[in-house]
Amino acid sequence: MKNRIVQALLTALLISSMIVSPVFATTLEDMQKNKDQAETEASSLQEQLTQTLDKIDTLEADLDKKQEEVEKAGDDLEEAAAKQTEQYESMKLRIKYMYEEGNSSLLETLFSSTSFTDLLNKAEYVAEVHSYDRDKLSEYEATTKQVETMKNDLQDEYEQMQTMQTELEGEKASLTATLEDKQSEIAQLDQSIQDAIAARQEAERKAQEEAAQAAAAAPNTQTNTTQNNTQQSNNNSNSNSNSGNSNSNNNSSNSGNNSSNNSSSNNSSYVPPQGRDGAAVVAYARQFIGNPYVYGGNSLTNGIDCSGFTQQIYAAFGVSLPRVDSAQALCGVEIPLSQAKAGDLLCYYGHVGIYNGSGGIIHASSPGVGIVEFSNCQYRTLRCVRRVL
Repeated sequence: MKNRIVQALLTALLISSMIVSPVFATTLEDMQKNKDQAETEASSLQEQLTQTLDKIDTLEADLDKKQEEVEKAGDDLEEAAAKQTEQYESMKLRIKYMYEEGNSSLLETLFSSTSFTDLLNKAEYVAEVHSYDRDKLSEYEATTKQVETMKNDLQDEYEQMQTMQTELEGEKASLTATLEDKQSEIAQLDQSIQDAIAARQEAERKAQEEAAQAAAAAPNTQTNTTQNNTQQSNNNSNSNSNSGNSNSNNNSSNSGNNSSNNSSSNNSSYVPPQGRDGAAVVAYARQFIGNPYVYGGNSLTNGIDCSGFTQQIYAAFGVSLPRVDSAQALCGVEIPLSQAKAGDLLCYYGHVGIYNGSGGIIHASSPGVGIVEFSNCQYRTLRCVRRVL
């Protein structure tokens, strides 16, 4: 009798652990997977945030430099305008003097000549004075307009960079908030895991206690309990099996949907690459001007970032580049900007674009600007130029 009771107790303990352990093991495994996934996402967000901060630092330095250029152009403009005004006032005074004195003053100057040669020289001098005034005034007017145009161009570039800075600050705030939420999620998952472990231990303790009490009550009762527990274990196994099949089917369905979504390609109305020289690269890239910028995007038509833009443009010509700008800056052969040709890769700190062959750049600029062509590729600090064709 004693042996039967001991045997029943051991059986009850075994069945109890079989019931409790799989349930908690599955829950803990799911929680740990969720936590691992959240930590991976947090790491990616941290990397994106670091890159954004680097871009902001570089852009702020470029803004300071551009501001100095704008201020210098303003000083040059004021100086040119002052010289123009001074020359204009001097010319007016000379004209006023000659006309107020009348023709007699001019005639006296001419007839006071001691010889015919002296007369010609003085007449030529008077004409030269008028010609000098006109030439100088025209020169100062041209200089003033040139400096004013340069100042306006610099101001436009400065404002574009300010827009980029605002967008980067917004991106920084968004990434920071998302990262904080993700870190909070990780902390909650970690606490949930600890709570689940404690709950499992408590459930196992209670199951063992109840099994011991049931085993001590009576052999018949113990037999019924064992049968019931065995049936429950089988039901749990069937439930887990059905759940696994359901998840498998759902995963297959999702995989099919993802495959369908990923199969979407760029608009077929764009002309495919013609040739494999730099001019062909520029012509192909220009087709996408006006399309949106999307951070991490991979569609030339629906949204793409700077390194994705260059990667896909060059890929159309059989050139394989890495996905990130820092790695692209190590590809091909470095050349000085003075030797750059159309289709060369322009690398900045945290940014890349394509040289258009005439001092400008085609690039996916920023979310508020999109894919554009700037006339000045040195609108910010240039890291290097790489020839990848």
